[in-house]
Amino acid sequence: MTEQPFSPARGTRVIAHRGASHEHPEHTIEAYRQAIADGADALECDVRLTADHRLVCVHDRRVERTSDGRGVVSEMTYEELRALDFGAWRGSGHAGARVLLFEDLLKEALAAPYPVGLAVETKHPTRAGGRLEAELVRLLGEYGLADGASGRVEVMSFSRNALTRMHRLAPGLPAVYLIEHPVRPPRPPFATHAGPGIDLVRKDPGLVGRLKAKGLRVRVWTVDEPEDVELCVRLGVDTLITNRPRDVRKLLLDM
Repeated sequence: MTEQPFSPARGTRVIAHRGASHEHPEHTIEAYRQAIADGADALECDVRLTADHRLVCVHDRRVERTSDGRGVVSEMTYEELRALDFGAWRGSGHAGARVLLFEDLLKEALAAPYPVGLAVETKHPTRAGGRLEAELVRLLGEYGLADGASGRVEVMSFSRNALTRMHRLAPGLPAVYLIEHPVRPPRPPFATHAGPGIDLVRKDPGLVGRLKAKGLRVRVWTVDEPEDVELCVRLGVDTLITNRPRDVRKLLLDM
């Protein structure tokens, strides 16, 4: 990314996990606007397809945890999802938040006062299968972002198959292979980044160096605590994904 709003410790980038989701309900426009105000380098989002093939920002397969409704995202239409309150679960102070279309998040990022990026995770397994990646690439293409030339969009997944599909559809987009469980450090031939969870890094700090030795840049999720920020900087982690972009940014600037 270029022309970022700040220069944190050792060049470490800060990505807002589902927006500034410590302060606002995750994946809501309010969370992302707060993240931009906090100076995040990029906005992380999870995307799923609705029953009528709209791309929405929802992490879970079902809506119970993050809304006042019930059901499976892929079996609901966009209008059915819009009828739910995605802020009520955080209390009355956040009630009224609606499901966010990925296209609306994309517009918000492009309208930001500085070049803010998007780190997009396609969620699998899903009944949509490869249609999820195809719709993401189609939509990015409408905004001239599918070739990766702008440096504004990265794609992420725990699924090698999903990243393979994305590479075939949009080989210019940087790919991030997310890692949740202890594995021998992988190197998909198209991946530019690896993304282990902070639990893995705490248990095995040497993992960061082994990934870097394979030529991969390393981003760690979800890094909220000061001691974890310090650990990641000490290990040379390139990017931190956090629910607290303002706090983490301040910690990095003070290092």
